[in-house]
Amino acid sequence: MSLLRVSHLSMSFGGVKAVDDVSFDIEPGKLLALIGPNGAGKSTCFNIVNGQLRPSRGSVMLDGEELVGMRPRDIWRRGVGRTFQVAATFNSMTVLENVQMALLSREKRLYGLWKPAASQFEEQALALLDQVGMAAHAQRACSVLAYGDVKRVEMAIALANRPKLLLMDEPTAGMAPQERNELMALTKRLAVERNIGVLFTEHSMDVVFASADDIIVLARGKLIAQGNAHMIRNDANVQAVYFGTGKTFQPRAPLSAGGGEAPMEPRA
Repeated sequence: MSLLRVSHLSMSFGGVKAVDDVSFDIEPGKLLALIGPNGAGKSTCFNIVNGQLRPSRGSVMLDGEELVGMRPRDIWRRGVGRTFQVAATFNSMTVLENVQMALLSREKRLYGLWKPAASQFEEQALALLDQVGMAAHAQRACSVLAYGDVKRVEMAIALANRPKLLLMDEPTAGMAPQERNELMALTKRLAVERNIGVLFTEHSMDVVFASADDIIVLARGKLIAQGNAHMIRNDANVQAVYFGTGKTFQPRAPLSAGGGEAPMEPRA
């Protein structure tokens, strides 16, 4: 049974069709990658699901409930979590306090507090940090963390709302290869354990092919291919439109003699 069902989604800006009759489903516990070249409509489609944009036409159903027309906060309260390309945490707060604030928001206790926030939901926050491997850093300020650890804290913040669906915008942007692999392995494990559907956009094709259960490819607003990694690698439309050269995707090259990472190709 589908957790998220997107049907005939269209969005125009003036005379430009940013998204043109796009449909796809996400099942609980599965990771769906949304990829395509620049200007393909990925961000527009992503932001429609999140409620930041209202489509010209189409439907976005979460567990049978229509999301189109709802505000982002209302969609969040119905179980749609989100992480961002640039990690969104409060740098002046500790790791623990960041997660506590998310829990306070879920319980609608951000206003008119009768006791200090630091004394509330500490146990639940620590449990979430333990799930993402950050419990040992609970009392550290987010400002001193490595970027990969900040992304883990952001994951704990997203999980605080007990999401059914997690939207991840370029989750591995700015991360080293090992950090990318670790974050996506964590995402996959949590998705399966918590039965969460995950929709993510990503430029790194090694991340997409290694992590996604299914992949959808957009080009000029249209869905041109959908399937698993093997199907997408070998799809003629994807090779011609997305990769541009007509060649299939080539794995990441070995490290160069100087220790730097060889450029990955192709990139959107």
